[in-house]
Amino acid sequence: MTTPDPDNSPVSGNQKRKMRSAARLYAVQALFQMEHSSQTVDAVCAEFLDYRFGAEVDEGVDMAEGDVVLFRKLIEDAVNWQARIDQMTDRALVAKWPIARIDPTLRALFRAAGAEMTQSDTPPRVVIMEFVDVAKAFYPDGKEPKFVNAVLDHMAHEAKPEGF
Repeated sequence: MTTPDPDNSPVSGNQKRKMRSAARLYAVQALFQMEHSSQTVDAVCAEFLDYRFGAEVDEGVDMAEGDVVLFRKLIEDAVNWQARIDQMTDRALVAKWPIARIDPTLRALFRAAGAEMTQSDTPPRVVIMEFVDVAKAFYPDGKEPKFVNAVLDHMAHEAKPEGF
């Protein structure tokens, strides 16, 4: 569910895209947090919706609003389809680097992206582009975004070959 802005004006197409992008970033953070704290989907969703979506972090600096429906769907699908997504990710990784050895942030990213890739109608190229941008947010100076692009491209060709 996208929420209108405070002055009750309709949400623009550009704002909806920003909210969907924010939901993807928050989903990666939430999946990471769930793995490290053993929180349930409901608990982590409640925390993010209460304390992150649109929250003021510093005076005059707010966190982005996110698309609540997409956020919840990514997390629920990542958890419900985790074995399938992890197997797909393993096949996309170099044989010596199974998903269990991957950085936990990247593991959360691959799970969120895999969930969207396999459980939604979002075109695979959009999923790849969006999650490469998420990788850039976490690793602005690293090689991880290129790695994410390669792994997600492999996953997308497996999940939705018709998308290419």
